[in-house]
Amino acid sequence: MKSLPNTQPNARKFPLVDYHYQASMLNGSSATCLQTSKSLRDITRDYFDAEANREFLSEAAVFTALIVMAIMPIVTGISAMLQLLSTLPLF
Repeated sequence: MKSLPNTQPNARKFPLVDYHYQASMLNGSSATCLQTSKSLRDITRDYFDAEANREFLSEAAVFTALIVMAIMPIVTGISAMLQLLSTLPLF
């Protein structure tokens, strides 16, 4: 909103406000765009395609290590049970 100037000496201290004020429109830019912008989906797809290739090997190694660490106690437990069963007398 654009305020109107006070020109009267005994006028109020607050300026009057023109509520019907409209700002002038900017004309179109004459600059040319280098590249049209892509959608957010295209930008994220390009980013994750490139990142997935770089990160895949390290994530696969961590996943394999976690699986091996989860399987080792199971194999050790089965081995201990088999050893216990072999020492017990069978009826």
